[in-house]
Amino acid sequence: MTNFKEIRFPTNIAYGMVGGPEYSTDIITMASGKEQRNINWSCSRARYHISHAVKTREQIEQLSSFFRECRGRAYGFRFKDQLDYIANDEFIGFCDGEQKIFQLVKNYGTEIRKICKPVQGTVKVYVNRVLVEAEINYGSGEIVFAEAPEAGSRITASFEFDVPVRFDNDHFLASSDGHNTYSWNDISLIEVK
Repeated sequence: MTNFKEIRFPTNIAYGMVGGPEYSTDIITMASGKEQRNINWSCSRARYHISHAVKTREQIEQLSSFFRECRGRAYGFRFKDQLDYIANDEFIGFCDGEQKIFQLVKNYGTEIRKICKPVQGTVKVYVNRVLVEAEINYGSGEIVFAEAPEAGSRITASFEFDVPVRFDNDHFLASSDGHNTYSWNDISLIEVK
């Protein structure tokens, strides 16, 4: 990921966020009333809005510094989605006896989400349900084994993860609502792929 900073949006400001997965679908309605739906994205893209979360001078200064460090929309960063940040016993794949690198994923039925930003120190990797040592790339979400697991081995993992996002605007539009009370009424974040 280019233009990405391995920093996390302030969790104390993110409480109260709304958001989640978004899809892109074009719908064409025929003269008969029937619809033709075209799916544009194979996987979802998350979008978040944080409103009224900033209250004190310290929080607005923290948010302003963070926004300036990211240069508005220019740099991506980590975001903890309070509604979806834990993966338990996720199936990663079967080993062919040669492959040493596997990607962390989270399975949502028919959709498989690539996890690129696992949280430091939370990843536990299992081969055939036995906890094993593996190197974790916390910037890409890759599991790296020193030696390839035996062919047919089932690899699973449990972990916490952040979502790579960016601000969806370049303007820091905060307001002073009263004595030592401040807000930014629509902090918009969008997932970066």
